[in-house]
Amino acid sequence: MLRYLIKKLYIYILTFFFAVTIDWLIPRFMPGDPILVLVSRFSGLPESAKVMYGYLIKAFGLDLPLWKQYLNFWMAIFKGDLGISIYLYPKPVLSVIAQAIPYTLVVLLPSILLSWIVGNYIGAAAARHRSLDSSMLPVFYIITSIPYMWLGILLAWAFGVLLGIFPIAGAYSFSMRPNWSWQFVADFLKHWILPFLSLFIVQIGGWAIGMRNLIIYELEANYSRYLEALGASEGLIRRYAFKNAILPQITGLALQLGTIVAGSIATEVVFAYPGMGYILLQGILNQDYFLVQGVFLFIIIGVLLANFLVDILYMIVDPRIRLGLGGENV
Repeated sequence: MLRYLIKKLYIYILTFFFAVTIDWLIPRFMPGDPILVLVSRFSGLPESAKVMYGYLIKAFGLDLPLWKQYLNFWMAIFKGDLGISIYLYPKPVLSVIAQAIPYTLVVLLPSILLSWIVGNYIGAAAARHRSLDSSMLPVFYIITSIPYMWLGILLAWAFGVLLGIFPIAGAYSFSMRPNWSWQFVADFLKHWILPFLSLFIVQIGGWAIGMRNLIIYELEANYSRYLEALGASEGLIRRYAFKNAILPQITGLALQLGTIVAGSIATEVVFAYPGMGYILLQGILNQDYFLVQGVFLFIIIGVLLANFLVDILYMIVDPRIRLGLGGENV
């Protein structure tokens, strides 16, 4: 088992190296000049613009050869320095990301976990009862095919504009400042409801369909037929089917949690929610090399950690993997 984990760790380290290299390359192939965009915001006179442009090019290290920029990038990563944001100059990228992550987590984490629990429960129930399956399956397919952005706009129009129940922009009212008072918490939750619902509703359909199909597949498998021939109870067969069906769902959950730091760009843009997806889009639009690199770095780390945890979790949950590893060591 230890040899297996070391082998996996080696693969993840190589994957991290290549993924981060691509992360560094992609912004540099983007058209346009980010420093020119920055200078245009701060300088009005042509001469002063030239001086500032030359200074900022050197300050950001973009005058160096690409190979040297690449080496400096890796050295900065190991020091925990992700650079200065060009779009939000002079804020450090790490500071920008640290401010955005809580907003993303507070929306995405509950929506992913609750939709996974509820979706799996409904999907398992649909697989057991044909009447529920025939009535709910079309609803599942409709729900899961709805784009996040379209549903977000629909919810904002219905509950924000038409009924005026919930606000439709920001994480809290612009007249307020973050604090732990009940007034702010209540205001924050009012802004949170619509982004949460737009994500929860769409995700629940996918989890339900996945669980329903997996359980039906497991019930048709040879081992289920064999248990049935031996006279095993229907409840026992279904429990085995559920245990096998839940494994791919755990993988899907872990991978989705791994990309959580990316936020949901469509939802955050619709509701102007200041999470990771929103700042990633702003970084791309403003050609902010360092902000785009920083956000994608967090995504890479999140996905790799999620995969590694899935590997460990599978060894705990699935006895077949433990037996296989035991046989390999022997």
